[in-house]
Amino acid sequence: MDLHQRLQKGKSRTNDIQGPPEMVPHIYQQIKAEIHNQLIDELDLSKFDVLESDDLQKELRGAIEAVANVSALPLNRHERERLVQEVIDEVTGLGPLEPLLADPSISDILVNGYNTVYIERKGLLSKVPVTFRDDAHLMQIINRIVTRVGRRVDESSPMVDARLMDGSRVNAIIPPLALDGPSLSIRRFGTNPLTIDKLVQNNSMTENMKQFLAACVRARLNVLISGGTGTGKTTLLNAVSAFIPNTERIVTIEDAAELQLQQPHVVRLETRPANIEGKGAIVARDLVVNSLRMRPDRIIVGEVRSAEVMDMLQAMNTGHEGSMTTVHANSPRDSLARLVAMAGLFSAHFSETLMNHTLASALDLVVHINRFSDGTRKVVSISEISGMEGNVISLQEVFAFRQTGVDAEGRALGKFMATGIRPRCMERIERAGFSFDGTFTS
Repeated sequence: MDLHQRLQKGKSRTNDIQGPPEMVPHIYQQIKAEIHNQLIDELDLSKFDVLESDDLQKELRGAIEAVANVSALPLNRHERERLVQEVIDEVTGLGPLEPLLADPSISDILVNGYNTVYIERKGLLSKVPVTFRDDAHLMQIINRIVTRVGRRVDESSPMVDARLMDGSRVNAIIPPLALDGPSLSIRRFGTNPLTIDKLVQNNSMTENMKQFLAACVRARLNVLISGGTGTGKTTLLNAVSAFIPNTERIVTIEDAAELQLQQPHVVRLETRPANIEGKGAIVARDLVVNSLRMRPDRIIVGEVRSAEVMDMLQAMNTGHEGSMTTVHANSPRDSLARLVAMAGLFSAHFSETLMNHTLASALDLVVHINRFSDGTRKVVSISEISGMEGNVISLQEVFAFRQTGVDAEGRALGKFMATGIRPRCMERIERAGFSFDGTFTS
């Protein structure tokens, strides 16, 4: 019996459904669910696992169109094509999210329940007419995402960090913690990540700042990138890492793998949550300690947020120069205070003075990035850690962005400037055989 004959064994209940999907959205969702369910009931979908993507789409398209023909659905050609594509997305992808994921201009997808979806495009949020059938449908998509990377989410573990195949960051939180139903957040990382040159073109920094960062990375200075949520810390870290020579061995450590380094010798490590019995968790600190035995030239930690801060600082102080990491903070000074506070929580036997000295000797540069009200992101400060003044870490700014106001359309106004201070690290850069052709004066 061929595919069409098997589909004709019984007509779908959608025969009783009338009206185009644009007029009755809930009926359209019902039609789509009926066709999806009939495909699962009547087809051996396991055989599709061995097909290439194009062949799979072709087979599914034929099967769905056959179901639609048997059901005599009251749809015009445009509506039928939309229905076919959405059922294909449901079977092979992430359902209603697929069109959003296919749009490279979307940087964030925020699902606040099955019937409320927002996107961020060019730094600004807007609501889109995308919905799921119900909470169960949204949970099905969330489970499809997290199981692909070996993670789980349920009532006993209602929060999860995961990633998509393209490296996009995913966070999901479900009831009982999410009171209004499952919530899903996707931070997009495209297949063509922003380069440092594109950041210059987008006016996120100047060519002068780019050349200085290039010299610092090549001369193996330890760099901390700080900023608030959604400011682009990981994007900047990814872009700056391009200056690491291809001859070096790099180990990356992340909670959910997002970095897309282009060097040939990269070992990517990812933390692991506890299993259903509460055992087997591998945290970032474990991976930092293990990475020291892997003969790395540089260690890149996607973000420090816990006990791994002390191990990271120790690694920077003991021969792994040129390492980089990020931290959530509101200013360069706040980023150092956060590191000291985190270190203090997990190393109570160290005094604050000793932590400050450890931090000042481990880190060389703090790069702070900010997102403005118009959605633009800019590197607002590049500061050098020049040592200690008493018990206080000495921080001197080399480059900065000074905002002067906003224009009539709400865009941030201001200018990039050099502060006129020649950083002490220039001696180290020159000794390493690298040069900086820019200037430290405005």
